[in-house]
Amino acid sequence: MKNIGFIGIGVMGKSMAANLLKKGFSVSIYTRTKQKALPIIEQGALWCDTIADCVKDKDAVITMVGYPKDVQEVYFAKEGILENVKKGAYVIDMTTTSPKLSVKIYEQAKQKGVFALDAPVSGGDIAAEQGSLSIMVGGEKEVFDHCKDIFEAMGKNIVYQGKAGSGQHTKMANQIALAGVISGLCEAMVYGERVGLDLKTMLESIAKGAAGSWQMEYMAPRILKGDFAPGFFIKHYVKDLNIAMEESEERGLFLNVLQVVRNTYETMERAGDGELGTQALIQFYENE
Repeated sequence: MKNIGFIGIGVMGKSMAANLLKKGFSVSIYTRTKQKALPIIEQGALWCDTIADCVKDKDAVITMVGYPKDVQEVYFAKEGILENVKKGAYVIDMTTTSPKLSVKIYEQAKQKGVFALDAPVSGGDIAAEQGSLSIMVGGEKEVFDHCKDIFEAMGKNIVYQGKAGSGQHTKMANQIALAGVISGLCEAMVYGERVGLDLKTMLESIAKGAAGSWQMEYMAPRILKGDFAPGFFIKHYVKDLNIAMEESEERGLFLNVLQVVRNTYETMERAGDGELGTQALIQFYENE
C-alpha cells in the first residue's frame, strides 16, 4: 500500500503526513484551509480540492480531524469517504472520537467492502514530529496487521486493542489518566511557587522520582517559559473528556478526577482559552 489519502492537516496531521512522505508513501491531502497545508505540499504532498478527489483510487485513507461531527461528515457525506473510496481500501480514523462512531464507520465500511480501523494517538505535537506516537488500534486483527507499515511510519508504540471501537476506548483511558497527571503537575508548580521554591530546581529533583511523567518532562519546561502554544488544544481535550464522561456514565461510573478536570477546562474554554495548549491549565491555578 503506497498511495494514501490524508484528510486533516492540523497541528498533528501535518507531521504525520510528513512522516509518511519520508517513508516513501505517496500522500494526497485535503484540509479545509489550503494555506495551512502549503508546507506539506512543498514537501511533496499532492493537494486535492475535495474529499472525493483525495480518496479516489487510494489504497488507504487516514483521517485526523477535530470533532465527532467532523468525522461524521468526512465519512458519511455524499462527497465523503465511504461514498467515494474504492472497494478493498483501508480507512483509518486517527481522530479521537466517540467509540460508537468508530463502530458505525466499521459496520458501514464493511457493507461496502472497505476495511476500517480506529487508531487514535497519544504523544502530542512532539511525538507527531518525531514519528514516535503511541497508536491504539481497534478493528479486525488481520486488517491491523496489513496496515502495520503505515502505523510504523508515524509511531513507535503501536498496540492492537481489539474489536472496532477498542482503540477509542483505550484513548479515553489515556485521557482520563492524563487528567490527573496534568492537573497534579500544575498544582505542584503553583505550590512550589507560593512557598518560594525555584521551580526549575524543584522539577529537576522530583522528575526523576515517583512523581516523574511525560507531562513533567515535556510540558513543565513550556510552562516555565510561559509557552502555551497548542501541542494539543484545550478545546479538543474538553471534547475528549466529554466523550469519556459519557462513556463512563453509561456504565454507572463516577470518576471524580475526570469530572473535576473536565469542569476546569470547560471553564477555561468558556473564558476564551480553548485555542491554548493543555499546559495553560497552570493559569487557572495561578488565578485561583
